[in-house]
Amino acid sequence: MAIIRSLPSATLDVPAPSAPRHHLRAVDRDEVIDVAEFLPPGATWLPAPPHTLPTLPGQPPMVGYLVLIPADSPHLTRTDPVTPLPAEAEPLVRIDTVQRTAQLNGEELDLTYLEFELLAHLVAHPHRVHTRDQLVTTVWGYGHVGDGRTVDVHIARLRRKLGVEHRKAIQTVRRVGYKYTPPTAR
Repeated sequence: MAIIRSLPSATLDVPAPSAPRHHLRAVDRDEVIDVAEFLPPGATWLPAPPHTLPTLPGQPPMVGYLVLIPADSPHLTRTDPVTPLPAEAEPLVRIDTVQRTAQLNGEELDLTYLEFELLAHLVAHPHRVHTRDQLVTTVWGYGHVGDGRTVDVHIARLRRKLGVEHRKAIQTVRRVGYKYTPPTAR
């Protein structure tokens, strides 16, 4: 059974080069950038999947990269204190993707196929804001014909099944989409 926990945020403490340089700037379509000079030693990078990037109406698609930094890197500075979760703070929502079951407080939730897929995706990416289009693409698939209202209906059903006490775990981000904030035991 998969137990998903969010990691504390971290920042990169990279020594400043002798000449100042901008980390963000517009790039021409045919321009080649050597990103290795921006990375600390031991870090690697790879292109971010297009469905994870925001889209702006009337603007060209964005390009993004995932930067992977070793946990023991001296350039990694934690901004949040790392405190171990006490034993009683186990996540209340558990997803078992092998048996395709979801549990809340140890009780199995009765979910449809799409409700399970939606909840599993949200639980796998806690605190991340998902647009309706991203959820349709990820959960329903590229061939789905419909709109964001389909997502709204399924979110409402999931909230009902989570119950009054835990329905706020799936939060609405106005004019954007939804995010999952894991409830924990008290």
